[in-house]
Amino acid sequence: MEGGGKVKKGAAGRKAGGPKKKPVSRSVKAGLTFPVGRIGRFLKKGRYAQRVGTGAPVYLAAVLEYLAAEVLELAGNAARDNKKSRIIPRHLLLAIRNDEELGKLLAGVTIAHGGVLPNINPVLLPKKSEKASQESTKSPSKATKSPRKAAA
Repeated sequence: MEGGGKVKKGAAGRKAGGPKKKPVSRSVKAGLTFPVGRIGRFLKKGRYAQRVGTGAPVYLAAVLEYLAAEVLELAGNAARDNKKSRIIPRHLLLAIRNDEELGKLLAGVTIAHGGVLPNINPVLLPKKSEKASQESTKSPSKATKSPRKAAA
């Protein structure tokens, strides 16, 4: 036996002459749009911990993608309600502040050019006059009949 029965290997442990496999990104493997590799790099460079596990950037990318999708969906709805085709910072603010959980998450965040939620304190609203409030409480059918005529 010449060669000793060894099989020559090329790059990445594949057999010589075999087809080269196309690299598949970790984002594609996880079924995500957000970049898992880039988030992993930021986790390492940011020195949040001495070591970063393989699942951490995948999980973080999934969480960030979900949050982005949620905010964009609500902001798109706000834009459509205002008859606009583009999302502006005002739509982002309305989406976040009108959602209870996102509002709590981003409570201390200021959005530039977002404005504030429309809100008027009830104390500041003008009081209704007694005649106007009585007429609005009566139904039209009761207002036409007089109580004296019904008794007689």
